[in-house]
Amino acid sequence: MRQIIIMLDILVATNNDHKLHEYNVMFNPLGIHTHSPKEYGIVDNPDENGTTFEANSLIKAESLAKYSKMPIIADDSGICVKSLNNFPGIYSARFAKECGGNANANLELIKRAKVTGKMDAEFVCVITLLNVEDKPIQFKGICPGYLLDEPHGNGGFGYDPIFYSTEGNIALGLASEDIKNKYSHRSKALSQLVEYLKKRKLI
Repeated sequence: MRQIIIMLDILVATNNDHKLHEYNVMFNPLGIHTHSPKEYGIVDNPDENGTTFEANSLIKAESLAKYSKMPIIADDSGICVKSLNNFPGIYSARFAKECGGNANANLELIKRAKVTGKMDAEFVCVITLLNVEDKPIQFKGICPGYLLDEPHGNGGFGYDPIFYSTEGNIALGLASEDIKNKYSHRSKALSQLVEYLKKRKLI
C-alpha cells in the first residue's frame, strides 16, 4: 500500500546553512519543506538567557512565533565536558566567539580538560516544536564520547574535530555525513521529532 505523505512546511529558527542542510537531509525525503527566517525577511535575535538547552530552544522558537503561525522548530545545542562541570554547554557558541573562532576554542577546551585528566564529553541538542500542539513539544538528543588530544579531520564543524563518538567509534571530524546523521545529537533529536510527526499523521 502506498504511503500517503502530507506536504508540511516548517519554519526553522536558524539561518545557518549547515544546520539547514542537516534538517533537509532528514525532512526532504518525507515531503517536509524547511524554511529559514531570511526567506520571509524575518530578522530576530532573541536574548538566549536561559540556563538550559531546553529553555534556550524554547526562547528561539517563541521568538519566531511572533511572526508566523506555521509549524516552527528551534534547537539549542552544545558540547558538555563532564570534568569541567559540563562547560561550555549552553555557552558553546559564545565560548568559541570569545576564543576568536572554533579552532582556538577547540584547543583551549582540550587544554582545560587535560588539566583534569578526564576527557569524557557529550554533545547535546534540544529541539522545540511550536504551533502544532497547544503547548511546546521538545525532543532531546545526546551523542556520548570524549575529547581527543588534538583535532582530527576537516569534516563537520564547530567542536566536531576534537570529539570522538563512542557509539559511532569514530572521530566526528573524520566521519561521513551518513555516519553523522546516524549518531549525532541533532539527528537523534530530529529522529524523535519525525516519529512524533508520523504518530500525528502529519507525514
